[in-house]
Amino acid sequence: MASPSLAAAAASPASSPLTLDAIPLASRPPPAAAAPRKRPVLLLDTRPHPASPTPPLLSSTAAGAAAAAAAAAPAHARRKKPSHAPKPRWQTVLSVAAKNAALLAALLYLGDLAWRWSHPPPPSPPPDRAALEGYAARVDEVEASLSRTFRMVQVQLEAVDRKIDGEVGAARADLAALLEEKRLALEGGLARLDARADELGDALAGLGRMEFLRKDEFEKFWEEVKGSLASGSGSEVDLDQVRALAREIAMREIEKHAADGIGRVDYAVASGGGRVVLHSEPYVPKRGILNGWLGGGNADPQKMIQPSFGEPGQCFPLQGSSGFVEIKLKTGIIPEAVTLEHVSKDVAYDRSTAPKDCRVYGWYDETPGETQSGHAAKMAALAEFTYDLDKNNIQTFDVTAPDVGMINMIRLEFTSNHGSSLLTCIYRLRVHGHEPVSPGTAGFQA
Repeated sequence: MASPSLAAAAASPASSPLTLDAIPLASRPPPAAAAPRKRPVLLLDTRPHPASPTPPLLSSTAAGAAAAAAAAAPAHARRKKPSHAPKPRWQTVLSVAAKNAALLAALLYLGDLAWRWSHPPPPSPPPDRAALEGYAARVDEVEASLSRTFRMVQVQLEAVDRKIDGEVGAARADLAALLEEKRLALEGGLARLDARADELGDALAGLGRMEFLRKDEFEKFWEEVKGSLASGSGSEVDLDQVRALAREIAMREIEKHAADGIGRVDYAVASGGGRVVLHSEPYVPKRGILNGWLGGGNADPQKMIQPSFGEPGQCFPLQGSSGFVEIKLKTGIIPEAVTLEHVSKDVAYDRSTAPKDCRVYGWYDETPGETQSGHAAKMAALAEFTYDLDKNNIQTFDVTAPDVGMINMIRLEFTSNHGSSLLTCIYRLRVHGHEPVSPGTAGFQA
């Protein structure tokens, strides 16, 4: 059945020689699936038409369709309808063109789908083995390059680390050497200060011990001055007499110091009544040079309390590096100090035999011949000191024990010397103090 628009176009008079051959969609066979795509063609009637009110001739297909439609229409439908005003021809052409375009687009879309269904895309070919091997070789080459680069960077980092460690070690060594040098310099300075302090202390102690003018001498001097003032003219003082008296006192002090070297009374000197009563095992040298120095095999212990006048070898040698000596004093005294003497370093052959660490004990012996255990119970420590070879060869050490009473016995013990393992030499030991005011003062009790 033809569409109403086509029928109207066939019934309307044609003013143009062009007539569209409309083919109904229902009369067209469906496209085969495997048949090639056919595009629809619009058939144009180019035959000339006379300008008459008769309708243009249609194509055979259109005419057949129109005849069939007219035969099938009922009788009442073929009755003449009232005429209407005809549509403009451009609207009819435009409508037919739009419908044909839509139909053409639908046919193209359906043909494309059928073509894709009948011709699927070929499967992708498998990858080439040679290409895969080349790709793997490139990957291996890149990995080897990265590995070489990593090793080079690691070697450079290790070299930088070693260089940094070396520089830091050198800087640390320089700093340690500088600190050690400063430490040694500081220790040397402190040692010198300590030595100066010790020398100053010894000088002050010696100055405090020195009696430049005793009380009785000052009283005598004062009496002489008063006598000179009484016998002189008025209150004028004779300066010549003062100078003469001062010169006399100074000469007496000089003579006293020249006599014994330290200007203090020695209550242990042998010439004044002191004597050695006991000592540790003496050293007996073999034949050789030491025999001449130490008096052969008949060394006298009394040499320890006699002036040696600085002669090398004029001492009493004791066996080993430790020992003791006990001395009976001239009389009972209140002890104040002890003096230990060794040979001077200017004339000494070997000073390693000098005693080093020493202790001094004292007690009062009321019963001569008392046993060792008897007087050991009465001994009391008076002083403990170290004989220093860097100082003067004659060194005096004060008694440090408080409240010391009267003693007449003294014991020197040395526990070490300055290096010799064979013997220890004592050149001279002196004991200083003062006699008590009352001779009957009780002795010191430990």
